[in-house]
Amino acid sequence: MRSIGLSELKDKSLGKIGTARRDKYEYELRVELLSEQIKALRKEQNLTQEQLGILIGVQRAQISKLENNTSNVTIGTILKVFNALKATVSFSVEKQEVVTA
Repeated sequence: MRSIGLSELKDKSLGKIGTARRDKYEYELRVELLSEQIKALRKEQNLTQEQLGILIGVQRAQISKLENNTSNVTIGTILKVFNALKATVSFSVEKQEVVTA
């Protein structure tokens, strides 16, 4: 029996990087990790969702949705959250090659 690596498994089940299904999966994974990090930082600082919401000017429900990855969130809100948690976040932008016919 041959073992298979995670990357190869993703390629087989989700498609190669650059395909719509694979890109959606990778995006959702990044957002989920970001949500988990926000929740962990908030708890580390002994803040409730309501207290964090007050710090950035949103309702507790918005923080809950953000931590549970159940809402679309703007980059501005993410930056406000990390600023309130005294943490920094960086984004990477990668230019994709354009294929012309």
